[in-house]
Amino acid sequence: MRVLITGGAGFIGHALASRLLGRGDHVIAIDNLNDYYDVRLKQARLADLERRFGDAFRFHKVDFSDHVTMEAALAGEAFDHIVHLGAQAGVRYSLQNPRAYVQANLVGHVNMLEVARARRVPMVYASSSSVYGGNVTMPFRVEDRVDHPLSLYAATKKADELMSETYAHLYRLQLTGLRFFTVYGPWGRPDMAMWIFTQNILAGKPIPVFNHGDMFRDFTFIDDIVSGVVACIDTPVQDDGKVKAGGSVKPHRLYNIGNHRAEKLMDMIALLEKACGKTAQIEFLPMQDGDVRETYADISAVSTELGYAPTTCIAEGVPKFVDWFQAYHASLSVQPGAPAR
Repeated sequence: MRVLITGGAGFIGHALASRLLGRGDHVIAIDNLNDYYDVRLKQARLADLERRFGDAFRFHKVDFSDHVTMEAALAGEAFDHIVHLGAQAGVRYSLQNPRAYVQANLVGHVNMLEVARARRVPMVYASSSSVYGGNVTMPFRVEDRVDHPLSLYAATKKADELMSETYAHLYRLQLTGLRFFTVYGPWGRPDMAMWIFTQNILAGKPIPVFNHGDMFRDFTFIDDIVSGVVACIDTPVQDDGKVKAGGSVKPHRLYNIGNHRAEKLMDMIALLEKACGKTAQIEFLPMQDGDVRETYADISAVSTELGYAPTTCIAEGVPKFVDWFQAYHASLSVQPGAPAR
């Protein structure tokens, strides 16, 4: 199998590519390597894949929101599936730079739908638990109404789901949207809480804890996220007129990919303190605009239909992240300015 992955230098893209390549598939990855966070980390992820898998992994530096350049880069590539993970991420950054989200998450998503339509291949795409917005009924179910997003980021992800439904209707494309819940683990993103907290704890700096610590998250380890994505690749949605997860009768389904646990944020911090061997200095702050108090995934649909079963709890996953974090930064200190290998 040959799989095209957008956001291939990203956190989930790197982990998915590693899993697919490890089982013998070929991967074509595209990414524009923007500077939303340290480009050295993105380069290190690519270097890791190139070192371990050689010619089975191909990379194109290209912006998928520029359809002319992207289509030219892909003209000579053959692939059987698309996994569209690339996006402008981050709830809080969407308050500062909204146009980046329109370009990457709306224009870019349509461009990838057009690639899928032209190639007639199934596509799995990343949505987000953020689409649930102000929902207060727990756990979040894919059947819930998601009409009240609390951030522009969430609104763009909801829009992606709507556009995908339209393409499934008009062109019978096989599309699967995945609402990811608080992904963490080795090779994670520097803009996420677990990275920021670990960095500050180790440096003896305060960590910002919003809503005065009264927060709950469905923390999902990266290996479990990837298992859900792979299950969707291996079992494309069928165009059989039956009602799919999420309510569509078109070949378009929606799944939550989470750990099915709403963990206390303060419990996660306690695990970080133990793994770091240091006590956190906590700066309690009010709730931030665009944020939500609690996330909790109902994964019954993907579990029943595809056998998805997360296996890593935060007591196991948090120390794995901290171990990787320390090793990665140690490698940067040994080779200043160079990507970790």
